[in-house]
Amino acid sequence: MAIRIVADDKIPFLKGALEPYADIEYMPGKDITREMLTHTDALIVRTRTRCNRELLEGTAVRFIATATIGFDHIDTVWCEHNGVIWTNAPGCNSGSVQQYMASALLHYASVHQMDLQQHVLGIVGVGNVGKKVLKIAEALEMPVVLNDPPRARAEGPCGFLSLDGIIREADIISFHVPLNLEGDDRTFHMIDRDLLGKLNDQTVLINTSRGEVVNCNDLREAMHRGSLAAVIIDVWEDEPAIDPWLAEKAFIATPHIAGYSIDGKAKGTMMSVQAISRFFDLGIDSWEPDHLPEPARPILQVNGSGKNFQEILTELALQTYDIGIDNTWLKKDISDFEYYRGAYPVRREYQAYTVESENISETDKRKLRKLGFGIK
Repeated sequence: MAIRIVADDKIPFLKGALEPYADIEYMPGKDITREMLTHTDALIVRTRTRCNRELLEGTAVRFIATATIGFDHIDTVWCEHNGVIWTNAPGCNSGSVQQYMASALLHYASVHQMDLQQHVLGIVGVGNVGKKVLKIAEALEMPVVLNDPPRARAEGPCGFLSLDGIIREADIISFHVPLNLEGDDRTFHMIDRDLLGKLNDQTVLINTSRGEVVNCNDLREAMHRGSLAAVIIDVWEDEPAIDPWLAEKAFIATPHIAGYSIDGKAKGTMMSVQAISRFFDLGIDSWEPDHLPEPARPILQVNGSGKNFQEILTELALQTYDIGIDNTWLKKDISDFEYYRGAYPVRREYQAYTVESENISETDKRKLRKLGFGIK
C-alpha cells in the first residue's frame, strides 16, 4: 500500500518528485488540519504549519520533513514522546542569506558613503549562515567579532566574545541565531530593552534570524529615542501581522525573504525528499531538483578601473539581488506580506553568474570566486 503524504503547496520543485512512490496531496501550509491527516504517513511543510499536539494527536503521521533551516514550528518534545520523527534542512538557505547580507551591507554603505573596512561587523550566531556572512566580511576586509556560546563551549573561548563584548566592539551587529525559548542559550527576546540600552546612536542592527529574537516593543522605544543608527529587519514578531511603524522606520524592511533564493529553496526541497526517501526506503536518496531557472542576466560585466573591491562587489552584488526592490515593495503595503512571499520572483545565488571582468586584480578575482562567482 502506497504511503500517503500531505505537503505544503508552496514548496518549489516538489511536485512530481514523490508521485511515483506515494499518494501526495498539496495544500496551503496554514490550511493543513488534523482531520486530513487521519490516514497520512508523512508531512512536508514550511514554517506556516504548526506541527504540534493539536495538529498531530490521533493521526497516522510518523514523519515530518520541514524544508526550512528552522524548526521552531515543530513541537519536537511532543513528537519525540509520541514516536513522530522529524527532520529539517540545516544550511539550505545559507547562501541566500549571505547574498541578502552582502546586498544589505553594500546598499547601506553606498547610501551613507561608508568604507566598510573602517567598520566592525559583529556576527551573533556563527553556524551555517553566520559562517557565510563571515565570508562576505572577509572578502570586504571588514574587522569582525563573533559571538556563539555553544561553539565557544565546544571549541574553547578563543575567537569568541560575549554579547556585551560584541556590543562594545561592533558598529554593525547581525543576528543569525536559532529561536530558543528557554535554557542557557535562550534567544527569545534576546534583543530587548537591556541590550538596546547598551547600543549607541552609531550602531546598525540587522536581524535575519527569527522574528521573536527581537522584542518589537523595546525596539520601537529604542528607535523613538534615537538609540541606534539604523535597523535592517527581514523577520518579524507576529508575522504576517507585522508592526507598521517598525516597517516604515527601518532602513530596510523585507518580508522574511532573506533565505528565499531559488537555490536555497531547491536545497530545502532536496533535503526533505531525500529524508522522506531514507525513512520510507523509497530508493531516491540522491534525488535533486533539476533545471533551475536561469537568471535574467547570467553574464555580468564589470570594469574595475579606479575601483576598490567594495565598489566592484557593490556593482556585481546589486545586479544579482537589489534589496531595495523588496524594501520598497513591503513599505508600499505591509498587508501584502504573505502575498509577496508566495509570489516571490526568482532570485539566483552568485554561483549562477559569470563575471566578464576588465582591469580587476587577481586578488579581487580570487575573492569573487570564493564568494561563488564564475570569472571570465
